[in-house]
Amino acid sequence: MLTFPQQLTKLTSRIPGYIYLWLAIPIFGSSSALTRKITEIGAEHFVGGHNPISYCNVLFTGNLCALLVLIAIHRHQWSRNTWRQISGREWFGLVVVAILSGALAPGLIFQALSLTPVTNVLLLGRLEPPLTLALSIWLLRERLNRWEVLGSIVAFTGVVLTIVLQTDRSHMTPVAGFQVGLGELMAVSGAICLSIATIVAKKHLTHVPLGIHNTVRTGLGTIVYFGLALWMYGFDHFMGVLSPFLWQWMLLYGTVIVVIGQSLWNIGFRNSSIATASLVGSFAPIMGILAAYLILGEVPTQAQYIGGMVILLGLFLGQVGINTRTERLKSIRVSSMETEQEIEAKMGFRGI
Repeated sequence: MLTFPQQLTKLTSRIPGYIYLWLAIPIFGSSSALTRKITEIGAEHFVGGHNPISYCNVLFTGNLCALLVLIAIHRHQWSRNTWRQISGREWFGLVVVAILSGALAPGLIFQALSLTPVTNVLLLGRLEPPLTLALSIWLLRERLNRWEVLGSIVAFTGVVLTIVLQTDRSHMTPVAGFQVGLGELMAVSGAICLSIATIVAKKHLTHVPLGIHNTVRTGLGTIVYFGLALWMYGFDHFMGVLSPFLWQWMLLYGTVIVVIGQSLWNIGFRNSSIATASLVGSFAPIMGILAAYLILGEVPTQAQYIGGMVILLGLFLGQVGINTRTERLKSIRVSSMETEQEIEAKMGFRGI
């Protein structure tokens, strides 16, 4: 009889990977706006003259809360027998992914949020999908059909248009509304770290149990981030980290965004092509802009409307490519089964 974790794994394997990716997008898309809103709430509840819900405290305590939840959920995977099945190369991959996507990328993105508008961070973060796609073709030799390539190009063009067409609302002419500063450079650096981590995970961590993958990424990433922050800013940067007001918000934040969001994305990513994941990820800016409007009151610009429509067109074209790939795989399987049946009939296996 199967255990509950085994039954859950069997159940999730029956659901197409892209479904999990789409379920993760609203969580990821709204995370930046939610983070900014939570820090604004913290500014109204100072502790010792400091905001207890600073960006550093959000990342550190949010990950700690997420780590506790992950350990409770996946404790059955933490056995000596499971550890022995993980190769040295896979452990090295886990460490690299934890440092890049669990420490460096979120640290850079959170610092960018404190220096530049949420929409700028969201848009620059969309450099990750095309970069990941290019690296997958180069390093992983992933094959794409023309619709998937066209969809990814069109979706990325929508992001570029949103940046280039930043306008002055009074004159509707291009202005320097989008300037490259330290915050923007941090957002780009974070996107590069995530892209490299994605390639490493796809190449080396496909067979590592998902619970161990998520727990190591969150746990080691939190330790590395805490060490880097102490070295760069000192302990004063974490003032208010013991505030009960902070922890009650972070338990919710860590559970929903870190645990649920990352788990959904990782399950979907393992069962999808990088092209599909990149395409679905291109929808995140639209969700992010919508969340920024609903949560922060940041009204979308004309450029964001235009870019959003182009991104939606790219998603439609990419979906055509995904459907084409799926139908082709089905036809190959049917053809293979028919061939096997013909061989069995000719050799008389049916009478045995």
